[in-house]
Amino acid sequence: MKIGILGGTFNPIHFGHLRAAEEVREMFALDKVLFIPSGRPPFRKPLLADAGHRYKMTRLAIKGDPVLDISHIEIKAGGTSYSVDTLERLSSRYGNAKLFFIIGIDVFLDLAKWKQPDRLMELASLVIIARPGYCFTDLSGSPYFTTAHKKLLKRFAEGAGRRSSLTLTTGRKIFLCKITALGISASGIRSRVKAGKNIKYLLPDSVESYIISHKLYKKK
Repeated sequence: MKIGILGGTFNPIHFGHLRAAEEVREMFALDKVLFIPSGRPPFRKPLLADAGHRYKMTRLAIKGDPVLDISHIEIKAGGTSYSVDTLERLSSRYGNAKLFFIIGIDVFLDLAKWKQPDRLMELASLVIIARPGYCFTDLSGSPYFTTAHKKLLKRFAEGAGRRSSLTLTTGRKIFLCKITALGISASGIRSRVKAGKNIKYLLPDSVESYIISHKLYKKK
């Protein structure tokens, strides 16, 4: 069994998250993609909605899709959420399943600062996806890449292929994936809500209705 892991605050979840999950699922023939809303991230974000709200919005967004699932593993654990701890639990829970940890270019650039990043890469295959405002050549700024990787990154960024793989300085293999560039951000959605502007077509209708009915992201 092959399982994609897509974690985040989902504050709120939007079509960018959903499309990324679908395209990675298709590229790697994953059996399912598991959305994991964070409980309390190490670096608290502004206007972070309560974990319960973020979980419910994510559940509404994926409702009816048989290959998308959700877990409250981080919320239920309590305390600060660390991805390596989550992957340890998932590895035990799913036994021989192959895990694919999906993260954006921007997130990977901070990976060396995370808790036990080397162990994290032992537990799951890393799938690095394109993000608006970032290019795959930006990855050369990571300590996991050497100057020898620069040409490979440039070739992939400029080429027609949608998927490639590279071996990091740690010896671990990672995957690079080009996905449809949807210029949607959770922060942009929150800003629109705060300003009283509509957020239609940026996220599922069910999530929009939830935000409105629970008065989320309004100026306090």
